Amino acid sequence: MRISLCNEVIAALPFVQQAKLAAALGYDGLEVAPFTLDAEAPHLLPAAKRAELRRIAAEEGAPITSLHWLLVAPAGLSITTADPATRQRTLDVMQRLVGLAADLGATLLVHGSPKQRHVAADGDGARAEEAMARAGGWAAQHDLTYCLEPLDAGQTNWARTVAEAVEIVTRLDVPGLATMLDVSAAGNGEQDSAAALLRRFIPTGRIAHVHLNDRNRRGPGQGRDSFRPVFDALIDSRYSGFCAVEPFDYHPDGATSAARAIGYLRGILEE
Repeated sequence: MRISLCNEVIAALPFVQQAKLAAALGYDGLEVAPFTLDAEAPHLLPAAKRAELRRIAAEEGAPITSLHWLLVAPAGLSITTADPATRQRTLDVMQRLVGLAADLGATLLVHGSPKQRHVAADGDGARAEEAMARAGGWAAQHDLTYCLEPLDAGQTNWARTVAEAVEIVTRLDVPGLATMLDVSAAGNGEQDSAAALLRRFIPTGRIAHVHLNDRNRRGPGQGRDSFRPVFDALIDSRYSGFCAVEPFDYHPDGATSAARAIGYLRGILEE
């Protein structure tokens, strides 16, 4: 099982140290939040900087596998807004982030960004779907996958379950567009367990990624969620993608949280 670390967990470190630490702990790569690379305009990173980041990650043994938290920066983005200027700006950022992912050597982007997808009026949901369809098309042009991330009702009111996300991407039927499963979101919003959802939906071919985190928002092994059934489901379903460790509460700190998570997960796999 290939496991990457979401780099915002250790974002206080210089990027070279992030990659070095991730590799030393036993991670297979880094999933990068663009805002950690540039807090204002990560989609506009110069080509030389992109090449440098890709080289550093690969040389340190933790290549960049994916991007997530896509619409944090620049501020003011939305995939549901009816305002033409904001919408065009958001779509431009999304398209450029797909290009950033390709330049960094990633294979996948995860679209969570709950604050930027709130549905409040007629047409909001349709605009969100159109944005996803466009993103999938852009991703396909680079041989990448763009994942709509289901998030629980405590975070968003659009695409809140894996079934809803699968229905959306299936109906849109755009090459390059898929969905994924976040264990914490599933634990806080689904009737079925994460393992049951994986067994149900991986065979559909729509699940392209998995986030590993406890429903208490800490890392795997720091809460009451058991990840053995999750790994059993992934193995039995012949899942071949990456899993990414994505805690939100770094307890007691980012580096220790990352170390505990990979130790716990590798222990399950070794058994």
